[in-house]
Amino acid sequence: MSAPRILVTGSTGFVGGAVAADLAARGLLPQCVFMVRAEDADAARARVHATLLRFGTSPAVADLLHSSQIVCGDLTGVEAFADHPQLEGFSHVLHCAALATFSNNPKIWASNVDGTLALARAVLARSRLTRWLQVGTAMCCGPGWPSPVQESWEAGSQEDAHLVPYTRSKLAVELALRELPGLPLVVARPSIVVGHSTLGCAPSPSIFWVFRMAFALERFTCAPDERIDIIPVDWTARMLVDLCLKPSLSHDLYHVCAGPDRSNTFTELDAAYAAATGQPPIAPRYQQVAVDDLRSLVPLFQERLGKVNRLLILRALTLYGAFAELNYVFDNQRLQAEGLPLPPALASYMAACVDTSKGIPMTEQMAYDFK
Repeated sequence: MSAPRILVTGSTGFVGGAVAADLAARGLLPQCVFMVRAEDADAARARVHATLLRFGTSPAVADLLHSSQIVCGDLTGVEAFADHPQLEGFSHVLHCAALATFSNNPKIWASNVDGTLALARAVLARSRLTRWLQVGTAMCCGPGWPSPVQESWEAGSQEDAHLVPYTRSKLAVELALRELPGLPLVVARPSIVVGHSTLGCAPSPSIFWVFRMAFALERFTCAPDERIDIIPVDWTARMLVDLCLKPSLSHDLYHVCAGPDRSNTFTELDAAYAAATGQPPIAPRYQQVAVDDLRSLVPLFQERLGKVNRLLILRALTLYGAFAELNYVFDNQRLQAEGLPLPPALASYMAACVDTSKGIPMTEQMAYDFK
């Protein structure tokens, strides 16, 4: 079998950066081409190189990356680089790039849907693909499904029932890619990606601030015994690369998630957070609050969180609280049937996330999720 030639998008982001590091750890870095937003290939190469180092790749391995492995481009302008000489002859595509934000960014659809479709058409025109691995989100199912949410195209058929534009766009592009003739599509839907199992929040603080905030306020929308489906980014990347490169798969849609076996209850996370911070658990004082009642917490913000933008905090808590209130765990039987391992539970690497968040304001961590 000939060596794969892999196009990787989103390699300077959180999940995409972990994917690049995983490929490098497998010795596949020289076989990759990276699509990166940058002024030129040297600048793009520097961005990917820095990301590899951030995810723990050794300098010697990261230095193998060459500027000739770069395609400079943005999903909102695929036509500008569709004829790039490196954008051909691929066997595999790991499409991690997306505008991942819970804000109402006007570029979400142009990037996540129109741009992805344009890129797929451009690659198909010049490659004989074995697989296009589309990285989505398990939350694209929208509200109203029984938990655990099954790995099914039906769980994601209600395009209008979404809490934020991001999840709607991720579902829409999956459905559109399914209709693209000749595209060997496999969709991977990660659940909530928080931290790295050994590096904690050093590569990215995304979403961990929600837990810091909930523990500080001693209030959130979760019931104490509800499970939260969270996975570390390094395990997520390993699963994505495996699903992309595995010679044969039984399905075209997979949840990449903790599932019923490795998700933690809020009480378990409280105990792990308390052990990591040296503070008592909040369990005796914890109060579950409905999303519609989160506004009542505003007087607590300055007292518990310090000097913060109260409107921003309320908006963020309302968005994340609405997702938490869904009380979703995602089924992962298909992933297990492929022989792939379950993830470490968040409680097992909570201390690493706490240690790498010390001294960082919560509002600074929040900025990553509100582009």
